[in-house]
Amino acid sequence: MLKNSIRIARIGGISINLHVSWILIFVLITWTLAANYFPRNYPVWGLTLYWIVGLATSVLFFASVLAHELAHSFVARARGLPVHDITLFIFGGVAQLEEEPQTPGTEFVMALVGPLTSIVLGAGFGALSVAASGVNEQLAALSSYLALINVWLGIFNLIPGFPLDGGRVLRSILWQASGNLQRSTRWASLVGQAVAYLFILAGIWLIFTGDWVGGLWIAFIGWFLDNAASSSYRQLTIRNLLAGHKVREVMSRDCQEVNPDLSLDRLVNEHMLPQGARCFPVVEGGLVRGLLTLHNIKGVSQDRWPTTTVGQVMTPLDGLKRIGPDEELWTAMQNMTGKGVNQLPVMEDGQLLGMLARDNIVSFIRIKGELGV
Repeated sequence: MLKNSIRIARIGGISINLHVSWILIFVLITWTLAANYFPRNYPVWGLTLYWIVGLATSVLFFASVLAHELAHSFVARARGLPVHDITLFIFGGVAQLEEEPQTPGTEFVMALVGPLTSIVLGAGFGALSVAASGVNEQLAALSSYLALINVWLGIFNLIPGFPLDGGRVLRSILWQASGNLQRSTRWASLVGQAVAYLFILAGIWLIFTGDWVGGLWIAFIGWFLDNAASSSYRQLTIRNLLAGHKVREVMSRDCQEVNPDLSLDRLVNEHMLPQGARCFPVVEGGLVRGLLTLHNIKGVSQDRWPTTTVGQVMTPLDGLKRIGPDEELWTAMQNMTGKGVNQLPVMEDGQLLGMLARDNIVSFIRIKGELGV
């Protein structure tokens, strides 16, 4: 689950989350529909009706985005790829896959089903709009807008720019032709960046023609696509560098253990500052009781450090995120990112073997890159 997200539902075993940025776009779309689109096209409805239909349209629009992502997710799961959550955010939605597709065919089908779902939804809403015409003007107007936006969403996602669905379709075709996933990702990412630059240039042109809002929005989408394309390729490169390596290869084994009765001021002055350490396993009687990190200490005002002990502010063992020594290093890094932590204790059979920190992984990647290994 992305940071700053809240879980709102669970469908078919998949958690549905809302990112905080979703609130912004939901309010913006609702306001645009209620204050501009519907009043301009249907001037006799009245203020209350504008907002009711605008709100309903926004809800159904995001339900359509969710259907798009669920289509990806269900196909992925049918092909053996685990999907645990979907997050709706400012640019629509994203399904969190635990691993990349293993074959070009799987990626092709998985990528294509999302846009096709949106286009089918658009056709369905279009048919509903025609059926409601002359019977219920509000339903016809709502359906007409949703038909247009879903078809647009499907076509937009078919643009061959990675990591859009169309870019993934392109990558699957290149992958099938070349047999090289990384090279195919590189080419698909370059196409994605080219598409992004076109969006940015189009946005700048619209700004100079007087359409500030539309121009800024299109340029912003271009900026997002550029970042997404480059980060997607970088992620695959990092994954390849970590492939086949285990946690035990890079974890720190010389973790300094501290007693739960140690005061925070002594911990900071005698251990943390002189050694530059940021986290400490808390051990008592040979057993791990918890973990103390810089984050725990920052939650206590400095005047209370002399009277506050490590045991009072540590994260207890029961609530501690941990990892095994034989887990894949790539999986461990994903877990750290997903859980929002900078270090994980490495434990086996209840015994602490070491600590895995982001710094360990970054150093490992940098050295492998410099050596060209």
